[in-house]
Amino acid sequence: PVLLGCGSAQPGGCPALCECSEPAKTVKCVNRNLTVVPPDLPPYVRSLFITGNPLTDLPAGTFPAQRLPDLASLNLSGNHLRTVEAGSLALPALRQLDLSGNALVSFSPQAFGEGGSPLEELALRGALRDHGVLLSLAALLQSGALRNLSRLDLADNGLLLLPAGMFTALPALRQLDLSNNSLVGLRNVSFQGLGQLQSLNLSDNSLGVLWNSTLAQFRSLPALRHIVLGHNTWVCDCAIEDLVAWLKESDQVEGKEALTCASPDKMLGKALLKINGSDLNCSVPTDLPSQLQTSYVFLGIVLALIGAIFLLVLYLNRKGIKKWMHNIRDACRDHMEGYHYRYEINADPRLTNLSSNSDV
Repeated sequence: PVLLGCGSAQPGGCPALCECSEPAKTVKCVNRNLTVVPPDLPPYVRSLFITGNPLTDLPAGTFPAQRLPDLASLNLSGNHLRTVEAGSLALPALRQLDLSGNALVSFSPQAFGEGGSPLEELALRGALRDHGVLLSLAALLQSGALRNLSRLDLADNGLLLLPAGMFTALPALRQLDLSNNSLVGLRNVSFQGLGQLQSLNLSDNSLGVLWNSTLAQFRSLPALRHIVLGHNTWVCDCAIEDLVAWLKESDQVEGKEALTCASPDKMLGKALLKINGSDLNCSVPTDLPSQLQTSYVFLGIVLALIGAIFLLVLYLNRKGIKKWMHNIRDACRDHMEGYHYRYEINADPRLTNLSSNSDV
């Protein structure tokens, strides 16, 4: 009887193997061994849970907009999803989407349709292990299709670096979770334009230092009051001076008293807030890459000025230089003619004897 009922709807318009509650506008298809999304979902559904199933693909039209005009919350976590195709999530009322715990390998930048989406919360925890999917997501976010997004969860993805400009088209973003990744730096990450950002979780990564450029962005965000930096591998050398100074003056970091050094050995376990200049014994610039870059720029400017002055001198003395070149040419010509004359005399025995007699 179960096999016979898999493709049919139960009384009340509820798909087989799903649980429906019309008063709560909810449908749950949890751990039902579904390989496709039921095509006969009731039109009243607002919250849909399809989790723990062997789903592998979301093709276009999986959730018809005409049949599901009120679907606002969609939980597809814990399935086996690999591909999210263009137009598969084009729902007019969708506000919350959870794709966590899937092994995505393809995520179309047009998954939410051509005209953008009202989506406000997107969870991709543990779903971005493939680098190509991360790049596709970055393209989607940068396109402006999710400008209403207020919460983005990218935790547990093993991310080393983030694509540049990934968050620049998210003006409504309030919560950003990047915890439990492998981030080694944020120098290529721009937080500019995130004027509504309130919470940033960077805990459980591999951050060794935060540079001045990143700290300046944090200072410039007026709503950012909750930054979590715990369980990172802070390297307590001269480069960390700016971070320590910022921690001492800022009230943005939660639990900053618990932040400790991971290296070098002599600083292991020392609280960042208790570090002073004598502990670091710095004798070189703290931000050496920036100093080198500035030096190269200055050297280029100096060389350009020298070249311009040299060309100007040549231009102002062009007549004298031309006359000098003509004199050199004439002197070289006379010298070469003398060599040529002596060569002809030495090559002809008769002229040689004549030259000898004339000398006598």
